[in-house]
Amino acid sequence: MKKIVNNEKNDKHEQIIRAAIKTFARKGFYNTRISDIAKEANIADGTIYLYFKNKDTLLVSLFEESMDQIIQMVKGRLANIDDPIEQLREFIKFHFEMVRYDKFLAEVITVELRQSNKFIKQYKNIKFREYLNIISGIIREAQAKGLIAKHLVPGILKRIIFGALDELTLIWVLAGDTKYTLEKLSSDATEAIINGIAIKNKHIGGNSEDPGNSKKGE
Repeated sequence: MKKIVNNEKNDKHEQIIRAAIKTFARKGFYNTRISDIAKEANIADGTIYLYFKNKDTLLVSLFEESMDQIIQMVKGRLANIDDPIEQLREFIKFHFEMVRYDKFLAEVITVELRQSNKFIKQYKNIKFREYLNIISGIIREAQAKGLIAKHLVPGILKRIIFGALDELTLIWVLAGDTKYTLEKLSSDATEAIINGIAIKNKHIGGNSEDPGNSKKGE
């Protein structure tokens, strides 16, 4: 299986994207020069400018293309699962599988994207919202089936869940505490999240009752 960002664009474009991911992860976004990426890709510096205006647009492109593939992959994994709680389990499992599969990309997404002021201030982040909305879609379906309390707001829960996964990913990619394996992070995150939001007696653990407030947020 090839790394993420295996799209229909030409090989040179993909070569530059993969080189950028590796270089950003190793050297950091601010410390990386276009010449560093060109060296990693084994191409001339000027070739990169044929595809990308500057380092910031390259960062945005690699994020969009990576997230587009990740979104399609996770949707495929969830398509044949009927139980929304099991879908949430699978989503968490998939998240950490992707971290292991492409550690360089995980580091760029969790660490280096935050170093670009242009990305933070100007990018609308449509793909990121689409990824989060997979979580809120699962939550809404679980609420409709009486598996998660209806008073809990999907728009809040999706951010709580992703925030937890993002922080655990950060711990692993930075290797600040190597006693945490990805398997342990995944299993503990799954148990804590499911036990925290699933209605008791519907799935193991969770809230003991549902106040029945049907108000939901996006």
